Amino acid sequence: MKVSVVDQKGKDTGRQVDLSKEVFGVEPNEHAVYLDVKQYLAHQRQGTHKAKERAEITGSTRKIKKQKGTGTARAGSMKNPLFRTGGRVFGPRVRSYDQKINKNVKRLARKSALSLKAKNKSLTVVEDFDFDTPKTKSFSAVLNALGVSDKKALLVLGSAGKNVYLSARNLQGAEVVTDAEISTYKIINAQHLILAESAVTSIVSNLNTK
Repeated sequence: MKVSVVDQKGKDTGRQVDLSKEVFGVEPNEHAVYLDVKQYLAHQRQGTHKAKERAEITGSTRKIKKQKGTGTARAGSMKNPLFRTGGRVFGPRVRSYDQKINKNVKRLARKSALSLKAKNKSLTVVEDFDFDTPKTKSFSAVLNALGVSDKKALLVLGSAGKNVYLSARNLQGAEVVTDAEISTYKIINAQHLILAESAVTSIVSNLNTK
């Protein structure tokens, strides 16, 4: 699949890049995409929530009233969960939300996401560029030139571009990542995918690794 390469002003450079059918032309597997996105979102959870249970409450264990003759229920400690200062029953505990997915499933999910973008014409290949200084205005000009200023855009760089990243940081509908940081969730979450010319080669190489 041949795609024209444009510059940061949106003009055709006259070059074309070949998008591998093994990566950008596979039959999308929705279940693989679902599993990968589910794992990504699960990994965003810290799992540090914790409530003190009965054994962890600081306080006296003295029996607060006699066993019989009060007309109310028995109570042996102020740590009883029935009291306001007592421990919590079955409260949240620190845990990990990590989920395991096979490498082949993750690779298939990423190929499926990229293929969906290519199929829906929501993919643009731009030549490698960088800014001399970080400027939000400069990055906005690039989005305007590419016609995606009104869409949630994801720019994938072939190498770390600090000034490009800093220029996009203040824009709510834009995100910049490197080809090593790309994920199925980020691809699916973006309305338009912009690939740097050097990033295409890296993505194809990584996803075709057995």
